[in-house]
Amino acid sequence: MSADSTLAGWAARLGSGEISCRELAADCLARIEQGAHLNAFVSVDSQRVLDVAAERDAIPRAERGPLHGLPIAIKDIFCQAHTRTTAGSRMLEQWRAPYSAHVIERLEAAGAVLLGKTNMDEFAMGSSGENSHFGATRNPWDDSRVPGGSSSGSAAAVAAGMVPAALGTDTGGSIRQPAAFCGLTGLKPTYGRVSRWGMIAFASSLDQAGPMAWTAEDLAMLLGVIAGCDTRDSTSVDAPVDDYSKALSAPVSGRRIGIPSALLGADVAEPVRVAVDEARQTFERLGASIHEVALPTALAGVPAYYVLAPAEASTNLARFDGVRFGHRCSEPRNLTDLYLRSRAEGFGSEVKRRILTGTYVLSVGYYEAYYLQAQRVRRLIRDEFLAAFGQVDVILAPTTPGPAFALGEKVDDPVAMYQQDVFTIPANLAGIPALSMPAGMTGGLPLGVQLLGPHFGEATLLNLAHAFQQATDHHLERPSGVRE
Repeated sequence: MSADSTLAGWAARLGSGEISCRELAADCLARIEQGAHLNAFVSVDSQRVLDVAAERDAIPRAERGPLHGLPIAIKDIFCQAHTRTTAGSRMLEQWRAPYSAHVIERLEAAGAVLLGKTNMDEFAMGSSGENSHFGATRNPWDDSRVPGGSSSGSAAAVAAGMVPAALGTDTGGSIRQPAAFCGLTGLKPTYGRVSRWGMIAFASSLDQAGPMAWTAEDLAMLLGVIAGCDTRDSTSVDAPVDDYSKALSAPVSGRRIGIPSALLGADVAEPVRVAVDEARQTFERLGASIHEVALPTALAGVPAYYVLAPAEASTNLARFDGVRFGHRCSEPRNLTDLYLRSRAEGFGSEVKRRILTGTYVLSVGYYEAYYLQAQRVRRLIRDEFLAAFGQVDVILAPTTPGPAFALGEKVDDPVAMYQQDVFTIPANLAGIPALSMPAGMTGGLPLGVQLLGPHFGEATLLNLAHAFQQATDHHLERPSGVRE
């Protein structure tokens, strides 16, 4: 398999002059059109993309940025100045952002060509890509299957070869789960490592932006650009940014990897269990040592998360009232009617479900019974991770319970859908970084495993993932029809 489909591969071809920025952008746009049935994109301004790419070609070589001319897709939850930004919702169907998110600014300053906005579960609420106002996204490996959510369009766009990399967001696994379902490598950075400025909020204490691509090498290129402190975001951490690309080549021998038996219970499909075990064996051959770690509260993450995240969502989404911006109902009879009908018409069923749940758990008489208890569980999970990282460098675990499931299979069973995030949610509750990488196939569908690290341990995760990918070929698998 050629490396040309990777971000690093295309950077080399652009650097050698083998292809121009405009030619590459035009090729990606053609592939987006060819793959329209996957419904990966919500908005693409082809002429603007070609104009920006031509401008990149005119930049002198000495002045080019680290992502010069590289096409990147953007989840439609990030504001981009004067560009439609919908968050996958009817509520914002025609809204154009007046400014750009921090990550958009960083990518453009680094020379990237932003191809368009990708489809997503409405307001990032979903695990399958089926909750978008613009219709479900389909998995390029099997278009009768889900690509995962909520960063469904970003994952499908990369997996289908439309673009070499994309940005997503991860509130409870929304980068890692679709990465696993689509055979990609995806990273949720430490909370505060990447600014949330200009990212439409779902759950403010959990949301985190991050990259999705084919390889750890590609992720290192992207994270090096988007990471860093931003004074406009009060949760952005002022901590040094590692040279992630340089860290890729660090030795793996002597690393200590933890395996939590609590996360390998009966709900894990056998192919996933095998993938984790084979990944363990690979790391052992590379010189790492394997150790059992205890995370007894991790499986309580799902009920805790589905109290905390809806509580924050109910507050964040209160701003969408039909008055200031967003969808407004026609001919309201009075102010109350304006509020009620605008929100009823603008929000989809899953968003309404979470707003109602969040309002309930924050109400008088239930706050202490639900919200405070969930916060206590969150603290226990965080403390257990901190204790584990006193013994090991990283933790190896499944990303998802099984491979991508069929479209429509779980839409009428919210609890079954929520359980798809059982292995990804704990990292968000603890605020630690986590990386999912391809680790096998079953029935023609990709499987992923994840590495979890201590706060600001992204360099170690990328190093181990890169070593794994140098020793295996799972990340080289592609759906049929993807460029070779």
